[in-house]
Amino acid sequence: MSRTVIIIVRHGECKGNREGLFRGRSDFPLNEVGLYQARELARELKKMQPTRIFTSPLLRAMQTAKAIRQECNIEVEEREALNNMKLGPWEGKSKDYIAQKYPEQWQVWLNEPEKLIVPGMESLDLVQERAKRDLDDIIKHHWGETVIVVSHRAVLKPLIASCLGVSKPYFWRIHLDTASYSIIHYEKKQGFILVQLNQNKHLNEFISEWQ
Repeated sequence: MSRTVIIIVRHGECKGNREGLFRGRSDFPLNEVGLYQARELARELKKMQPTRIFTSPLLRAMQTAKAIRQECNIEVEEREALNNMKLGPWEGKSKDYIAQKYPEQWQVWLNEPEKLIVPGMESLDLVQERAKRDLDDIIKHHWGETVIVVSHRAVLKPLIASCLGVSKPYFWRIHLDTASYSIIHYEKKQGFILVQLNQNKHLNEFISEWQ
């Protein structure tokens, strides 16, 4: 095959999504809706005959990846570079709380999160660098395959932007729903090619997060 197919998956819904919390490295499991979403997603992705799954080590991503593994009968590999963005003091906090406690930084988050600097928080630049480096390694070792990458919104948006050469500010110009998938091809001549973005037609229920 002359290309590698990368299926980019955002994990299913968890309590943090439903309650509007900043998740970060807080290890929320999938809720009931998220577990159902993961099974719906797995049935959809089976049609594409993936060969391997790479996932963030957080529980909500792992549970999504395991549902795909069970349906597709392929191996799952945890990758620390796909772990969610470290949010430091924001982790597990509601958006209303952050807006009141950190009003200036909250406005940066709403308008240009690529510039956000909070002590103890990882920058989006660093997230982008580690995620893209890891994807390049996956492509190198699995050339010609169809692989699945399961991670988080704050990882996948920077990753997609890096692959496509989307300049800053990019974060709010890319939208990914829970348990959605996007498809990128990598070809040696053309490089990365976006084929589908935020596909959610397989889902009976999902919530869209715009902040």
